[in-house]
Amino acid sequence: MAGMKGKQTVWDMVRSLVVISLVVGGIYLFIPHDEKADPTRVVDYRVETITARRAAPYPVAAPVGLDQWRATSVNYTRKEANGWHLGFLDPQKQYVAVEQSTDASDKYLARVTRHAQATGRTQQVGDMAWERWEGEKYDALVRREQGYVTVVTGTASFEQLGTMAAALEFKQGDKEQGGR
Repeated sequence: MAGMKGKQTVWDMVRSLVVISLVVGGIYLFIPHDEKADPTRVVDYRVETITARRAAPYPVAAPVGLDQWRATSVNYTRKEANGWHLGFLDPQKQYVAVEQSTDASDKYLARVTRHAQATGRTQQVGDMAWERWEGEKYDALVRREQGYVTVVTGTASFEQLGTMAAALEFKQGDKEQGGR
């Protein structure tokens, strides 16, 4: 009798597994899903930009006119040296970030550029010269100002980094400070 109970238990588990598999398969078939859909979550950064511009002790940079670019992340953290971060995917789906902070240390620059190194060359963007940094993962354009640093970094080409840098509008509060 004990042997019979063991066989029934195994057979019951197999039947349960078949029933569960059928239910899961049915759910998969009847719930719409699109494997070609882009999983990128787009964020609206307007409110955070206004807030950061009121709070930051430097003119906060945000791009204007990059309609084909998609914002993917935004953050302003006063506790972390007034750090401003704005991340994008360019039209070629390469990552580009705008990073600003009152911390212009080598440690900060290494972190936001993923350990890119200064090349000693510059790239002219509009009327501003940006330092070119190259790295294994990210390249970057770096601009050091009085009391803060602006970094345009990511996996995109220097041409695309320059496009982002050219589109940046620097404002503090309601006043424009330098810029394009």
